[in-house]
Amino acid sequence: MKPKLIKSEKAYGEALRYLERLMSSNPGTPRFERLEQCVHLVEHYESEHYPINPPDPVSAIKFRLEQMELASKDLVPLLGSKSKVSEVLNRKRKLSLAMIRSLAAGLNIPLQNLIGEYALQVAGGVAETPVAYRVSKRRKAK
Repeated sequence: MKPKLIKSEKAYGEALRYLERLMSSNPGTPRFERLEQCVHLVEHYESEHYPINPPDPVSAIKFRLEQMELASKDLVPLLGSKSKVSEVLNRKRKLSLAMIRSLAAGLNIPLQNLIGEYALQVAGGVAETPVAYRVSKRRKAK
């Protein structure tokens, strides 16, 4: 199979099957070069048709904790208290700028993974947008 741009799902499937056959190629061989070319073509097609969105900040934190084999209690020095850790991980509190800086430095999480928007959990479900605070006006007594 001659490497060519992948323009359809059918061609994508064929390219994946071809890749499977080439996976045992030895580096430095013409067959390995075809493997590398095909990998680039498949990656290009997948990036256009199956983009992977970055995780929301809470998911990024949980993933990093798992990678580092840490527990939520290990976040207390970074976030300030056990209750703040619980509220953040349960999506009841937004990350503050200080928390974001601390997590980026302490867990080596890229800043761009910590600054994204995410919905908060509210009583009865998930809030679609960030929680807004109301300012009530008091009437003066006559």
